[in-house]
Amino acid sequence: MIEESFIENILRFNKGKIGTFYFTYQGNSRWNSMVYQGRVETAGRDHIIISDPASGKRYLLMMANLDWVEFGEQINYPHTEISPAMQASLETSS
Repeated sequence: MIEESFIENILRFNKGKIGTFYFTYQGNSRWNSMVYQGRVETAGRDHIIISDPASGKRYLLMMANLDWVEFGEQINYPHTEISPAMQASLETSS
């Protein structure tokens, strides 16, 4: 089975890694933006669960508010198969 490169799949491929997660909460004057650091526990279509090794806290965060993630190491990425026709079009120059 081929994994598609949706953000939750990319995060699942990086389960156990510590990252910095940047979130924006539009229309919220108190918490317009937040930064979390933690270990990727799991990810679903609309959420991510991370844990902070320093405090032991766990966070359930909504993907809709996620802006980007930074990891201090190589990011694992699900490889997808490319059809021969698509590969040929990528190799052909105009």
